[in-house]
Amino acid sequence: MNKAFTFRDHRAWLLSLALLAVTAGAYWQVRQNDFVQYDDKIYVTDNKQVQQGLTLQGLRWAFTTTQGANWHPLTWISHMLDCQLFALNPEGHHLTSLLFHLANTLLLFWVLARMTFDPWRSAFVAALFGIHPLHVESVAWVAERKDVLSTFFWLLTFWAYFGYVQRPGVGRYLWIILLFALGLMAKPMLVTLPLTLLLLDYWPLGRFDPKRPDRQEGRARSKPAGQGMRIAKKLTLEKVPLMALALLSSVVTFFAQRSRGAVASIQLIPLPARVANALVSYVEYLQKMIWPARLAVFYPHPGNSIRAWQVAGSFLLLAVVTLVVMRAARRRPYLPVGWLWYLVTLLPVIGLVQVGEQAMADRYSYMPLVGIFIIVAWGGAELLEKWSVPKAGAGLAAVAIIAVLAVITSIQVAYWRNNLTLFEHALQVVPRNYQAHNDVGAELAEKGRTVEAVYHLRQALRLNPRHAKAHFNLGLIVAGEGNTGEAIAQYHEALRLDPNYAEAHMNLGVALAQQGKISEALDHYSRALQISPDYAEAHINMGIELATEGKMNEAVEHFSRAVEIKPNSAEAHYNLGKAYLFLKNRSAALEQYNILKGLNSKLADDLLNVIGQ
Repeated sequence: MNKAFTFRDHRAWLLSLALLAVTAGAYWQVRQNDFVQYDDKIYVTDNKQVQQGLTLQGLRWAFTTTQGANWHPLTWISHMLDCQLFALNPEGHHLTSLLFHLANTLLLFWVLARMTFDPWRSAFVAALFGIHPLHVESVAWVAERKDVLSTFFWLLTFWAYFGYVQRPGVGRYLWIILLFALGLMAKPMLVTLPLTLLLLDYWPLGRFDPKRPDRQEGRARSKPAGQGMRIAKKLTLEKVPLMALALLSSVVTFFAQRSRGAVASIQLIPLPARVANALVSYVEYLQKMIWPARLAVFYPHPGNSIRAWQVAGSFLLLAVVTLVVMRAARRRPYLPVGWLWYLVTLLPVIGLVQVGEQAMADRYSYMPLVGIFIIVAWGGAELLEKWSVPKAGAGLAAVAIIAVLAVITSIQVAYWRNNLTLFEHALQVVPRNYQAHNDVGAELAEKGRTVEAVYHLRQALRLNPRHAKAHFNLGLIVAGEGNTGEAIAQYHEALRLDPNYAEAHMNLGVALAQQGKISEALDHYSRALQISPDYAEAHINMGIELATEGKMNEAVEHFSRAVEIKPNSAEAHYNLGKAYLFLKNRSAALEQYNILKGLNSKLADDLLNVIGQ
């Protein structure tokens, strides 16, 4: 048996440096990437609470909000700290995510090496984790900070658990609970962590055998009848506090997602379609792991269109693999551990409880694929030994695999450079991708390429007429062209499909106000603010319409709130100044003029002219 792997082992530092170098090299260009409109707006670029940095008010908000259809206060705090340090410079935000990914890669290596006493295979697992292209989405997408952050605490929990197994004690167990709780507060996907601890108990820790099997050969010794069940019961009871915490997190997450309308109804996606997609997706993730091509930011859910042979074939493959690895458990315990790791950790996001409109997502494989990487590393090494391949040859093969994956990862990172490169790539690899058509259309519209934008939005609606965002984006374009009637129709359709669409309520209010329907406009502004109380533009428009109706005190309240939310909004300061003038508060109006002057806004002179009158 090899000696224990410790910090004094020179291999530890050499392998750690190699892992850092290859992973950082594959991802280094992420520093040049922009924010993307796909959720980065929710988490950073349009989130005023986050942009204020670390404040007491922000911390209270982080622990009470369900924005983003989740309760993950630690993730919000992480983004706040980035804004404190880097403001809205995307390079700093991307570097933070990369640093967490590098830390996760090293932690995975160290945890496996200490548990298995096998640094080389552990390093190969960590290398696959660090540079596999399927993990680019988790690292290169700022909004997915929750992935790398929660995994950081997941692996720290493993580290603490190993210490507890070596020297059990209440204090050490409390560390496990604390780290697990922190992980859940970053992303609730950690709910399966207690089950992965049971898998580690079986292999490589060997806790199911009181005599501790040889960890190198992985052969479990025979046990007296009934003793195995007693040990399994004891180890399961040991995880009960963690399971209770996972259950609590699951309940909180479900209600948070349902309150934000993120959980798809059973009528929209029936249970048979969910089960079919789940079975096919389990196989799809494996296929993309082996051949990481045609990766996209969004894979549309197929609904009821999955063919019966795909479902039957996927079920048969999963069943056969499960049977094979279980039969091999006694001689090769890493097989059932790796396979069950994959099946169990992917279960919360496999789509049985459908959140969002995607069939699957690359980011969901971030931790689950570790189980398959373990099978590849230990199983591959065993096969090479059986075939009498020299160690040098095995090493070269491992380096070649890592090099190829690193190149593909580097290419994949480049697709995240900006909105257009990301979504145009998604269209190339998944042509019938309504979400990608919508996002390309929205980006082209912002660049003034409205003809192309309308084409893509029409394509999005052709593929999915129920896509509320495409209706909304089309409404924005036709409103900009002066076609208020069609814009109103598009906004109404968006709201029919998604009644909690705050932006649609706000823009519908603007369109109705243009038609002189002030009362209806105010109703929609009010609804937008009920859904999103910090919606500065809705406060401004609400204030403008109230002011036209002579309700100046109420208008001042809304303008003041807009200024509070968006201190650099020249429009909010200008309207607040005009409202103060109407109320004969010239000094307050002059104060708004001075602020506008400090913002170098042209509206400063306009307000001064009004004050002068």
